[in-house]
Amino acid sequence: MRRVDEVINERLASGVPLVREVAQYIISAGGKRLRPALLLLTAQAISCDNPDRHVLAAVVEFIHTATLLHDDVVDESTLRRGRDTANERFGNAASVLVGDFLYSRAFQMMVGVDNMRVMQVLAEATNVIAEGEVLQLMNMHDATLDEAGYLQVIRSKTAKLFEASARLAPILAQSGAELEEACATYGQALGTAFQVIDDVLDYEGDALELGKNLGDDLREGKVTLPIICAMQRANADQAQLMTNAIVNGELSHLPEILTIVRETGALEAARSSAAAEARRAIDAAEQLPHSQAREALIELAASLLVRRT
Repeated sequence: MRRVDEVINERLASGVPLVREVAQYIISAGGKRLRPALLLLTAQAISCDNPDRHVLAAVVEFIHTATLLHDDVVDESTLRRGRDTANERFGNAASVLVGDFLYSRAFQMMVGVDNMRVMQVLAEATNVIAEGEVLQLMNMHDATLDEAGYLQVIRSKTAKLFEASARLAPILAQSGAELEEACATYGQALGTAFQVIDDVLDYEGDALELGKNLGDDLREGKVTLPIICAMQRANADQAQLMTNAIVNGELSHLPEILTIVRETGALEAARSSAAAEARRAIDAAEQLPHSQAREALIELAASLLVRRT
């Protein structure tokens, strides 16, 4: 990971000071670096020591960071990882354009790896993520969204880059289709579980610990799994209250909605869905060769079930 950070800092170089300032601001905010860590850990699990793994780990972090910059503009977010979002600090125009810079720099870097299969996987992932973003935009303020529609969005918007990150190591190692699919399945299931838990925390977490405002999803009109589960379990009056909040995107009844979500068992239901995805990830990881790295992948999936931040 230290080597990945070195690559990130090297490739953030730009002759335009604002580009580096904005990019450095959001990347230096920290975050879990899950996607590059997943790529490196998968590489360890299959004994891949190809030096291009560090470059590609930086590439997936650049792609992820670009999506964050664009997301925060679309969602009009003001807080991420406990501090002002880039759009709040530098403005929407700078955030969008620096996001574009990070996308294009990521593609420059993957061209340098000179592996057409790598290019195909990352190009497809980037395209699917964009489709997921548009699909989520179409679903905004839609109180009729069901679990299948919700999963379609998060498997495109979030899980696809996890899947690509896990798939890249066996491609670099030329490990064969069976091992590649096991790694890809692990990444997709892990990414799905991660996003479901992230959405649960928007209703049960602590704003200071999360580094974002509680109830942001509802304010933005996003219908996530906790709300879907609560709507299924709520009485008519409770369902109408939540429907009004979703359609209008206002938080005046947030305390009542939080109570409904918690008392209907919606959070437990959503966590159960995440648990099923985590189990799917563990099953996929168990197809990999026995190693300390494989056990770490299994532990990573299990850790999502007790994630609180």
